[in-house]
Amino acid sequence: MTDLLRTISLYLVSEQCYDKYFLEYDFFDVNCFTSLLSKCLGLGIVAGSMLVKVPQILKIVKNRSGEGISIASVLVEICAITAHISYNYVKGFPFSAWGDGAFLAIQTAAIAALVFYFGGAKGRAGAFLIGYLGVLYVLMGGITPLHVLWSMQACNVPVIFIGKMLQAVTNYRNQSTGQLSPMTCYMLFFGALARIFTSYKETGDPMMILTYAVSSLANGIIVFQLIYYAKAKKGKKTKTEKSAQVAKPKPRSKKVD
Repeated sequence: MTDLLRTISLYLVSEQCYDKYFLEYDFFDVNCFTSLLSKCLGLGIVAGSMLVKVPQILKIVKNRSGEGISIASVLVEICAITAHISYNYVKGFPFSAWGDGAFLAIQTAAIAALVFYFGGAKGRAGAFLIGYLGVLYVLMGGITPLHVLWSMQACNVPVIFIGKMLQAVTNYRNQSTGQLSPMTCYMLFFGALARIFTSYKETGDPMMILTYAVSSLANGIIVFQLIYYAKAKKGKKTKTEKSAQVAKPKPRSKKVD
């Protein structure tokens, strides 16, 4: 039982912190606390990422439509996610630091395939999924050199921002966020914010920190649009209801002979 506890604990904290907590009973070490917090937060983000885009997927399937979703934005996003997870996997960073990207890649690929499928391009949906699996093998199977993966990760900074801006422009033109799931957008925004801290503690990689900072900004713009257009739609509906009430003719009173 003690060995099991030690194994689990050493996954969450370093040996030095394990000694401080379980041998010296020093529970107030700042470095150990922030490291443990980062690890737990990272695992929490990974767990949450399993469902982060499920509301979006269900919304598309329920309505049998990908209306309002920019396929260009989705494809750019999946390129960024794929470069991210490939770089982290080959670098050997802890799964808690990037595992959410793996689940996001699966769900984003599903969204892209569904948009193609319900857009009438069923063959393209299947070809996309097969092609994507091939790309993953090339990038993560030891075929691609590390310096190439680093360059791809560096390109993520503008790619992530451009991808989200494509969706933002689509929202602006439609004056609506269409089939975008508010829950998914909020989780992506707050998850990216939390990843700035976990990346700093678990990897110390400046490129990773910058990537999540830009991701937070880009996702924040989409969240702002969700709030803005929801309020605009509500205000327009209220105004329409008031106009209808004013225009409604009053019942005439009967004259008494």
